[in-house]
Amino acid sequence: QAVLPLLDADIVEIMIATARGELAPSSVGARPGAAACVVMASGGYPGCYEKGKEILGLESAAGLEGVVVFHAGTAAQEGRLVTAGGRVLGVTGVGADLSEAVGKAYEAVCRISFDGAHCRKDIGYRALRTPAHE
Repeated sequence: QAVLPLLDADIVEIMIATARGELAPSSVGARPGAAACVVMASGGYPGCYEKGKEILGLESAAGLEGVVVFHAGTAAQEGRLVTAGGRVLGVTGVGADLSEAVGKAYEAVCRISFDGAHCRKDIGYRALRTPAHE
């Protein structure tokens, strides 16, 4: 989820070439920048968790520049999008550097809500604490 937004090629073409055994490694490049993914999980995850909690704010989050929201444990139910798994969404921010990418991911996470939602608050923390980022 943090790699796909940085691919500098069409993922479908990459998969087809791979399946045919025709993928040239030099044809798969990366865009400059960085990406960071924050997983939004259901309350109780990784143990028992409830399903069917309505997810709000996705349009607002996905509308942010440099943000991609990947669905994992979601389902459509009576015209609403609801939780259907422990790892519900992967919210990915893309930026010029890791600090910007992490910031965008968390900005988007703040716009999304569902009962019991939780996520780690330290994504990218160690990498941002290295001398190269201080």
